[in-house]
Amino acid sequence: MRAVPVQMDLTRIIINENSDQHIIFLKEVDGERMFPIVIGIFEATSIDRRVKNQPTVRPLTHDLLASTIDAMGGELQDIYISELRNHTYYAKLRIRHEGELIEVDSRPSDAIALAVAVDVPIYVAEDIIDEATNQ
Repeated sequence: MRAVPVQMDLTRIIINENSDQHIIFLKEVDGERMFPIVIGIFEATSIDRRVKNQPTVRPLTHDLLASTIDAMGGELQDIYISELRNHTYYAKLRIRHEGELIEVDSRPSDAIALAVAVDVPIYVAEDIIDEATNQ
């Protein structure tokens, strides 16, 4: 049985200058459930910069990936956080290319940074939301 995807919004970014643990919060679009994901500083600042519309002089890694997908004739359709195993989230970049859907394994932090850069939806499997909000 395949898990039902739930659309989520990035609602908060916490950059902790005294720690290596930075947190983003995802909240379901049509509901109240919300949960945190711990991410690294690079992804946190990349996401924060995008949310605040702060331009960069040169493309960052997530911009480069978006440009590469586009240059190869693909289109990032959405990102999908598909699994939670041993306290680690797993995500997929879902890329449309020549009528086919290609799923590429990704860390959720990179996937969310790319989703924010390209402005595509973020989906999370229903069972992950249930597990994450009941911990």
